[in-house]
Amino acid sequence: MDLTRIRNFCIIAHIDHGKSTLADRLLQLTGTISDREMTDQVLDSMDLEREKGVTIKASAVRMRYQAADGVVYELNLIDTPGHVDFGYEVSRALEACEGALLVVDASQGVEAQTLANLYLALEADLEVIPVINKIDLPAAQPDEVAQELQSLLGTPAEEILRISAKRGTNVEAVLKAVVEQVPPPGGKVEEPLRALIFDSHYDAYKGVVAYVRVVDGRIGPEQDIYLMASGVEARPMEIGVFTPDMQPVASLAAGEVGYVATGLKSVRECRVGDTLTLAANPAAEPLPGYRTPKPMVFAGFYPVEGEDYADLKDALEKLQLNDAALSFEPETSQALNYGFRCGFLGMFHMEIIQERLEREHGIDLIATAPSVEYEVLMENGEVRRIDSPAELPDPNEIREIREPWVRIQVFTPETFYGAVMDLVTKRRGHFIEQEYPAPGRVVLTFEMPLAEMIVDFYDQLKSRTRGYASLDYHFAGYRPDDLVKLEILVNGEPLDALELIVHRDEAYRKGQALVSKLKKLIPRQLFTVPIQAAANGRVISRANVRALRKDVLAKCYGGDVTRKRKLLERQKRGKKRLKRVGSVDIPQDAFMAVLRLDED
Repeated sequence: MDLTRIRNFCIIAHIDHGKSTLADRLLQLTGTISDREMTDQVLDSMDLEREKGVTIKASAVRMRYQAADGVVYELNLIDTPGHVDFGYEVSRALEACEGALLVVDASQGVEAQTLANLYLALEADLEVIPVINKIDLPAAQPDEVAQELQSLLGTPAEEILRISAKRGTNVEAVLKAVVEQVPPPGGKVEEPLRALIFDSHYDAYKGVVAYVRVVDGRIGPEQDIYLMASGVEARPMEIGVFTPDMQPVASLAAGEVGYVATGLKSVRECRVGDTLTLAANPAAEPLPGYRTPKPMVFAGFYPVEGEDYADLKDALEKLQLNDAALSFEPETSQALNYGFRCGFLGMFHMEIIQERLEREHGIDLIATAPSVEYEVLMENGEVRRIDSPAELPDPNEIREIREPWVRIQVFTPETFYGAVMDLVTKRRGHFIEQEYPAPGRVVLTFEMPLAEMIVDFYDQLKSRTRGYASLDYHFAGYRPDDLVKLEILVNGEPLDALELIVHRDEAYRKGQALVSKLKKLIPRQLFTVPIQAAANGRVISRANVRALRKDVLAKCYGGDVTRKRKLLERQKRGKKRLKRVGSVDIPQDAFMAVLRLDED
């Protein structure tokens, strides 16, 4: 098709502002999907995406739209992931577009990710079209939200589109705005092929299917392709477009969006952000912005039943085929036996992987408390990276420990200013600045350790602000601090799955809280079970789980007191012997106690 009639655009929004619902209406209006085939959130194919109301995997769809003047336009909609953990995928999807629909909920206004995604769109030099959605809600305030968007973008409030994607109200105007305001793609067909891979998935028959935006040149099915970052060559099995089902075509040219079925066996060979070119006539340089996804959060996954270990390994390998950001390696724990140390982009990513393992593969899991990757500077000048407290070297060999910090932005009504400040300062956060994007709303910027944020910071933020606050964060680098390893010993045995790296000032409080939790959770044995917390080789807290006692004096209804003493001494010796050989079973709840330390 003529380049002047192609429009490539995406929809960006905060979670649950109606992005997927608007995509459904656009597909219906353009006749891409018939009413009979229509389902809610048609681009969100996973059950988890529908349940959580958030797009996890990006998707693309080609629509044909006939304008009022009779000209037929090709509209390529790229649906982006909606959570901060998938920020890199969002940035690559934006690079594949020329325009973006910025969707804002009429009842909630501009939120943290609205702003974060808007800045990404402006950095990518996209034409931004603001859209106010959910105007049919009783709590909708479209005029106030329009004023917020005007102060943010400079677009006159009266020109901002107001729609209800659920009811289809005024959605036709969105299509007209896309055609009129989004510029056609650039690029030259005669140049060597350069195509941006903005997402991929694994197909059992076609191998890795790369979602591509062709920037320059043309690609046909008989030409060998070359991936510039990974250095892999392949012969495409199929080239096509999404309608939204996969539909083969003869070729893809500059400006078009589609897919290339590469036949490769793993998405690690075909990563998001890579540049696809022809092996026979390669491009001189790749498209900018490629980077390898880096895990930020690490946790151990162990099967509840030991014999499920092989099944867990198979399940993780299958998930990794679709998700290049997931990393895992075998790990052994004294308490939990064999499992895997897994790396994730963030806590939400971890939650999604865990649920998919349990639902799609039927594996009962124990997940250890999440941790982050630390840099350890040794006395000999060597720098080691560790993602598990068990890997921390001897304290005498360590010069300093550096932990990852993040820069966070919190959007909140002014009334919760104090509550947010209190929460962040208790987590060792530093206040940076504040802005007032609209009357009654404030954006607070902080820097804080990632380890303090990953466990329950988001839940605490939501509960303290009655659900009104929203959060966005970015990695800010590694910084040294006074950190120690907190160990938990049960019956004198160290429990490696409950080890933590904490700030020295917090070690006593967290150790005491964890010991108190475990005392309630570990069942009573026939002998006394001591639970201890130790930091730097020194016990800082202790509690005993009292023994179950049999009344050995019940049969002594009379006689000399020495008879009673003799029975009690015999019981005492038996308990001592039992303590040496007895083992303590740790319930699953104990391993999640770390996540709930601040609840009491």
